[in-house]
Amino acid sequence: MKKKEIIWREILYQGIEQKKFDFTQQELAQKYQFSLSTVFNAIKVLRPSGIITVHGRGFKLVNIEKFLYLWGTTRRLSKDIIYQTCCSGAALEIEAQMPPEVIFGAFSAYLKKYQDAPSEYDKVYVYLPPDRLDHFQKRFPPFSGRDNIFVLTADPWMKNFGSVTPDGQTFADLWSLPEWYAKDFAEALKERII
Repeated sequence: MKKKEIIWREILYQGIEQKKFDFTQQELAQKYQFSLSTVFNAIKVLRPSGIITVHGRGFKLVNIEKFLYLWGTTRRLSKDIIYQTCCSGAALEIEAQMPPEVIFGAFSAYLKKYQDAPSEYDKVYVYLPPDRLDHFQKRFPPFSGRDNIFVLTADPWMKNFGSVTPDGQTFADLWSLPEWYAKDFAEALKERII
């Protein structure tokens, strides 16, 4: 993920899951050890559409729904894929075989967090630190066929959110996926968080 998206994820996580809406650029820069200009550029695109309002030394998140759609529309999940393979079995069976260091994303994240699914799904998306990819490939070796396991690069801060992606990132990932059922999951998630 781009640095901009890491900052967006943090803002959405704080707003959706922690109910914190006021931020300063300084606090975000310090938390992620990014430059102030990186944070400024990440939030600059949020201002014209009314997603945030700027005041004094900080800004306030005022429109989560617009933010979700902005990120979902610009998210390029395919650029973060570092490995993909085919594995027999249903998605739930594949998820049960995952090593403990994965962070579930997309459909799996929704199901694991909310314990239901708006439709069936047959693809599993997980995030993993790149240095653990060899271990993962031993468990799920390359196999030709219709790929149904997708491994994406986990950034160093992702593990702080637990074993599933936070709702804002889950929505952005779902919205960017081409599967027909991704829209069902995105809409169901939006209903839960807006």
